[in-house]
Amino acid sequence: MSGADSTAGTPGARAITTIDTSKPHPARMYDWMLGGKDNYPVDEELARHMLRIEPHLPLMAKMNRGFMHRSTRWLAQQGVRQFLDIGTGIPTEPNLHQIAQAAAPDARVVYCDNDPIVLAHAEALLHGTPEGAVEFLHADAREIDVVLERAAEVLDFGRPVAVSLIALLHFVSDEDGAARLVDRVKETMTPGSHLVMSHFTTDFYSEEEVREATGTAAARGYSFSPRGREQFARFFDGLELVEPGVVLAEQWRPELGEPVPGQGDSISSTYAAVARKA
Repeated sequence: MSGADSTAGTPGARAITTIDTSKPHPARMYDWMLGGKDNYPVDEELARHMLRIEPHLPLMAKMNRGFMHRSTRWLAQQGVRQFLDIGTGIPTEPNLHQIAQAAAPDARVVYCDNDPIVLAHAEALLHGTPEGAVEFLHADAREIDVVLERAAEVLDFGRPVAVSLIALLHFVSDEDGAARLVDRVKETMTPGSHLVMSHFTTDFYSEEEVREATGTAAARGYSFSPRGREQFARFFDGLELVEPGVVLAEQWRPELGEPVPGQGDSISSTYAAVARKA
């Protein structure tokens, strides 16, 4: 999936496992929310249940997607030429590499996800510019050392890299090592690198709604760990937050992209921020 559209022998071709359709997967649920067709009944069933709690979830997913577009565009404008997107989800145009390479054709992008269906679509859809590179890793974000080691086959961590954890950490509990995951990323980044994150929050919901959502997810074998603003902000400890700091996804530099249709009907309930390693 480089500029030459070659997938043989790439990092992403190494670990393919059977698609598990017995329980919902974040990438496929996100695909359903965005109107895609690459999901299964188990994903749709949980997504529809969540819609009864929050009817604006599809709109919120699009607002989160808009943050990814704008932050990637801003980073490319700042001269960043390497991107690592962990927990990328099923490719939806325009994807991160298309935004980055539109501004900087020589940009190198590595995607990572642990759902084989994402890999299948990545191989078919993720084609980059001849000057740059686009590769895909089939790996679990919780095994962050493996992710970083394999990403280093494509990216030079001795130079600035933008690492994106978009709508990922609310699927990683504290017990599963959310803090360690972020700490390892920060340790690996060289000065001039950036950390880009968005995270669903329950700050705008009642305790009853939170219990229902987390309980429903847990009953279906689906980890869901929403966090408050202060918890989210702590992930950026040791880094310099880029203006406007920690805000709702739709509030992060809205002038860099087109507003999402219907955006005024709800808030994203998703905190977002970009931070730089000095």
